[in-house]
Amino acid sequence: QVHLVESGGGLVQPGESLRLSCAGFGPRFDDYAVGWFRQAPGKEREAVSCISTSDGQTYSVNARFTISRHNANKTVSLQLNVLNPEDTAVYYCAVRLWGSAKVCYPEAYDTWGQGTQVTVSS
Repeated sequence: QVHLVESGGGLVQPGESLRLSCAGFGPRFDDYAVGWFRQAPGKEREAVSCISTSDGQTYSVNARFTISRHNANKTVSLQLNVLNPEDTAVYYCAVRLWGSAKVCYPEAYDTWGQGTQVTVSS
């Protein structure tokens, strides 16, 4: 199986942007759909954006969020633009084999990274 490591989180002011990265270590990264999810304190884990295994289709819950993948580097990025305090959460990368971006919910994913904290505050 693949081991996932998220990075790029941090503290930003409202209106600023971040780019998160999910690195996959192990075989078959190209065969995985990748999703970004987030969980804020006291809330359920929710989808942010997902990308399909091979057809290039993407899904995002908000136009401020954009997912992209670089298979040669075994990485998937999540661009978070115009962040607001409500975006504060731990952001997780997850994968599943041969998945579609349309199926973008936490229960569909098998392997998860440790998460990276995004805090939006003045």
